[in-house]
Amino acid sequence: MKRFFSLTVLVMAAVIAGGVLEAQARKPKIMILATGGTIAGAQTKPGEASYTAGTFSVANLIAAVPQLQDLAQVSGEQFANIASQDMNNAVWLKLAKRINQLLATPEVDGIVVTHGTDTMEETAYFLHLVVNSNKPVVVVGSMRPATAISPDGPLNLYNAVAVAADPQARGRGVFVVMDDKIFCGREVTKTNTTAVETFQPMNRGVQGAAYFGQNRWFEPPGQKHTTKSEFRVDQAEAMPRVDIVYAYANAPRDMVDALVAAGAKGIVLAGVGDGNSTEPVIAALSEAAKKGVIVVRASRVGHGLVRRNIEVNDDKLGFVTAEELNPSKARVLTLLSLMHTQDPKVVQQKFYEY
Repeated sequence: MKRFFSLTVLVMAAVIAGGVLEAQARKPKIMILATGGTIAGAQTKPGEASYTAGTFSVANLIAAVPQLQDLAQVSGEQFANIASQDMNNAVWLKLAKRINQLLATPEVDGIVVTHGTDTMEETAYFLHLVVNSNKPVVVVGSMRPATAISPDGPLNLYNAVAVAADPQARGRGVFVVMDDKIFCGREVTKTNTTAVETFQPMNRGVQGAAYFGQNRWFEPPGQKHTTKSEFRVDQAEAMPRVDIVYAYANAPRDMVDALVAAGAKGIVLAGVGDGNSTEPVIAALSEAAKKGVIVVRASRVGHGLVRRNIEVNDDKLGFVTAEELNPSKARVLTLLSLMHTQDPKVVQQKFYEY
């Protein structure tokens, strides 16, 4: 009887263990690519606002949120370790290539990129245009360092993995997940220097809400992205120089002239109001356009559209208008467009489509 009981216990234990392994195997496989930023930062001294970004590794971030394993099979790779103000074209290209490489395999069902918040909106939009997969890619960060009294990073990371593991996230492009909200990489922008609710949509609203691993989805983005995008960088070694000129009262033309002399292939105007600037600046931009520089009028305001031939005669001057995109995102689309064309009319069409 004892032998029978022991055998029964062993069989039951094997069945339970097999079920656990099978359940684990069914979980989505999510790769976390860490690039540094505040989410991996440590305060200089306890209780102080100052901190050093990128102090902790991807292994530290994963270990700090053991509940991630309830959502998915999570692995990590320390891709870079920089504060996001130092994000650049070379890192973007390397990151896009790595993401496309990983998503092309059955071993990865989704990717989370940890990132500093300063240029997060630019990286997210860049990836939104060049990732060649319908698998989810989520960019996430935090406004408080990991050693703060109440860090927002752990829950943001948990929600990001939950979004990346969600089958309903497929085909929606690249996301930013912050403060319980799911943003489209095209729409999101940073609006406050330090507040945890800093990220907000520019014009079209959020993609959904993330509730402790449970997601609520709203309307998907309408513009082209990821698998429907024409932009591919897997063979690219560099991208053209595109700069931003900020408009203000009494702005001179010197900045525009200096950028043209430095070799800028594109210039985005962060214009006042509806993408305007002083007469000297507009004159300098017109001359730049005649030399083949792509000139894009955007607005420093933060919301609304910059449309053609409103206050400025874009047809006559050869300008492109940014439509819904703010200056930083307009720069991203401009530099990718310049890898295909130098025709401002063609570039304008891309601003309508993307």
